[in-house]
Amino acid sequence: MPGWDPFLTVQDKKVLEVWGKTKLNGFGERPALIIIDDLYYAVGDKREPIEESVKTWPMSCGLEGWEAIDKTVELLTSARDNSIPVIHSRDLAGFPSPWQRWRAREPRRSSLDHLPLEARRIGNEIVSELKPVEGELVIDRPAPSVFYGSPLLAHLVFNEVDTLIVCGETTSGCVRATVVDAAQNRFYVGVVDECCFDRTQASHWINLFDMHMKYADVINLKAATEYFVSVGSKTRVLAGR
Repeated sequence: MPGWDPFLTVQDKKVLEVWGKTKLNGFGERPALIIIDDLYYAVGDKREPIEESVKTWPMSCGLEGWEAIDKTVELLTSARDNSIPVIHSRDLAGFPSPWQRWRAREPRRSSLDHLPLEARRIGNEIVSELKPVEGELVIDRPAPSVFYGSPLLAHLVFNEVDTLIVCGETTSGCVRATVVDAAQNRFYVGVVDECCFDRTQASHWINLFDMHMKYADVINLKAATEYFVSVGSKTRVLAGR
């Protein structure tokens, strides 16, 4: 049973019997992996339930975020092993977020000023478990979509990428915004459910459901790594290795 099933109403399920997606869109042969904002401010600097983590890190997703990051380590390893291009994103530090104006009036809900200097410094850093290596693009994004105001599209076109496999946080925010833009730019899109996370479970699952029905194929980690292996095998054959 899909994880979003408990959040659907009886009427929703009846509509899906007529309208619902019955087949996957499928992927191309030149994928890239994009890992969105797996940063310390999104999970905290230690593994603890979200109710505790948000007391120190107001934007934290807590343990569910760390669980997704552990799965993302497997996904990232598979991408690297199979020569799949990898792209990371993080916030453009200091850039105002006009879509979050209310937070400026309630700094206790977003400010990290109460943290020690070292903790504040690492807040916008990619967690060490997923630290980028040489050759992996890191984009400082000024908006929810990693495409907006960034070189991402030019980078993908130059590298002849036709498919984006997406993960990160938040499912309902930057992941969704990036997935919609990827679809609008005519890429095949996959979203790896175990490797995405959000601050509320309802937002996480309903947005996965919505993306799956409209813009992407929501797949599990096993399917994503098998896809990377299949692409990598073809590349090695073509290269005579």
